[in-house]
Amino acid sequence: MTDYLQEADTAKNQEDFLNRIAKAANRPRHTLGEDPFVPVNDLPETTLAGKSQDELLELARKNSEEVHVDFHVVKSADLGHTLNDFIQEKEINPSFDEEKWQDYSLGKWQDNLRVDPIYYWEPEFGRQNIVNANNSDGAIGFADFLLAESGTVTVATYPQQGRMFHFLPTHYLAIVPKSKILPRSRQAMDYYQKAIQDGSLQTSNINFITGPSNSGDIEMVLIVGVHGPLDMEYVVVEDM
Repeated sequence: MTDYLQEADTAKNQEDFLNRIAKAANRPRHTLGEDPFVPVNDLPETTLAGKSQDELLELARKNSEEVHVDFHVVKSADLGHTLNDFIQEKEINPSFDEEKWQDYSLGKWQDNLRVDPIYYWEPEFGRQNIVNANNSDGAIGFADFLLAESGTVTVATYPQQGRMFHFLPTHYLAIVPKSKILPRSRQAMDYYQKAIQDGSLQTSNINFITGPSNSGDIEMVLIVGVHGPLDMEYVVVEDM
């Protein structure tokens, strides 16, 4: 298999592939510089533009609840109580991203937490992280942004929150500052593109998560949590 991959990953093979596509499409090869992308409108930038942070919060609440998310708005001083309620209500042994607790003044809360076991996603654990996430009743993590238009949280993969962190535990809670509520996906992608280009973000994956998964294609019956977490909660911290 390695030999095949090495053979495929050559300039000649890439050129042959592109030439074959151009021939099948019955048009000449061209580059983006010769045929630059020209947007047909400015809707990605102007949709929901001019909304205040309070207006975006209410829109995010409405759209999140429509995709079956439990939505909370709290002060940072009350965040620990909200997390305790989540843990007790779901009766969970959680998986955590440990790195950011201090950013949210949760160090003392974390030290006093009486739950066993607690799993932390650690880079040196390798695939054991996946096993731990799969064994977790719930995940408590930190989202980069909340998109008001769709009720979507976005989070880039990084060493303390791997890909499976968000999808294998039974229940999922995402914490996001109110200041990180954006109108829609365009603003999030603008941030990620700049961060990747300037080197401040190194990631292999960016997740856009819009509530728990659901399926309506089985006898036209909506089933929520058909794969991934059974339910999701967003906790917006007002004074961060």
